[in-house]
Amino acid sequence: MSAKPVHLAVYDTLADWETGHATAQLARAGHTIVTVGPSTAPVTSTGGLRIQPDAALEDVRPEDSALLILPGADLWDTSDDLAPFARKARAFLAAGVPVAAICGATAGLAREGLLDDRDHTSAVSFYLAATGYAGGERYVETDAVTDGTLVTAGPTEPVAFAREILRLLGVYEGEVLDAWYRLFHDSDAAAYAVLEKAGAL
Repeated sequence: MSAKPVHLAVYDTLADWETGHATAQLARAGHTIVTVGPSTAPVTSTGGLRIQPDAALEDVRPEDSALLILPGADLWDTSDDLAPFARKARAFLAAGVPVAAICGATAGLAREGLLDDRDHTSAVSFYLAATGYAGGERYVETDAVTDGTLVTAGPTEPVAFAREILRLLGVYEGEVLDAWYRLFHDSDAAAYAVLEKAGAL
């Protein structure tokens, strides 16, 4: 496993329910989660959580990271305040470092041109179409999509989003990954035994 941390973007109005499954499982697997804000000034989530970022965006380098996670936020659609995070995602992808975007963050990536030539998903196709991006033909109607080092998902799919991240970073795979998804997405009690046997709980 990579010793490099996972960077979680945090900003005002972030949808704090969208990344919890992913960060919790990554932390349990030994990854350090480093929060990254526009600066190190506190931000407030949609749920009213006040978060003190560990680092400022300008100080984060792809070579020092295992993954950049971009959650949704109202600000993705109401201003250009989060555009620097999409530009940072471009730098990560260009360096071969994974990026995972959910909900409004997918629109930010679309505006940055990062979805024009990659398979992807989001809330609905016309949500991304409204950005004017050129990747409509690569839109996939499914819960979450991984294309190379990019993961995308819609706002109602935090568990599928986490599944793709866990697969991409090699935390779980095969039967164990499937069982993890079935337990947390479908409340499938039978999956618990698989995870317990694998030491994945």
